[in-house]
Amino acid sequence: MDLRKIKKLIDLLEESNLAEIEIKEGEESVRLARTPRGAAGAPAATPMPQAAPMAAMPMQSPVQAATGGAPKPAPELPDGEIVRAPMVGTFYASPAPDKPPFVTVGQAVKAGDTLGIIEAMKMFNPIEAEVSGTVLKVLTESGQPVEFDQPLFVIG
Repeated sequence: MDLRKIKKLIDLLEESNLAEIEIKEGEESVRLARTPRGAAGAPAATPMPQAAPMAAMPMQSPVQAATGGAPKPAPELPDGEIVRAPMVGTFYASPAPDKPPFVTVGQAVKAGDTLGIIEAMKMFNPIEAEVSGTVLKVLTESGQPVEFDQPLFVIG
């Protein structure tokens, strides 16, 4: 993996509230973890003896770690095809802040139409409709972080 990518990952880790980040590219993988500030214990660079027990860290989703909050209760979903987030990132409903949203509630869409975009690691990934129908509900706001497999739209 390119050293510049690793440095960018380190910067991303330092700028966020994440305690750990792991990226896999093919057969290569990089895992970066840090000890929260003010936490007692050995510095991360100091190897711990193998016999020392390690305290379990509470599991948090990336969105919970970034926002510092608990998960929101699942909204009531109308019947229809649910379009879910294929990755973790930031959801945007329009191609630019000054542009109208890709879709609105009540709008007819065809399979392959762009419903929104998710920004992940400075790359914009289109979210496309998998079925034709009418947008029944938009389940997230533009600019909000989303988790993998989070429901984004309902198409009926």
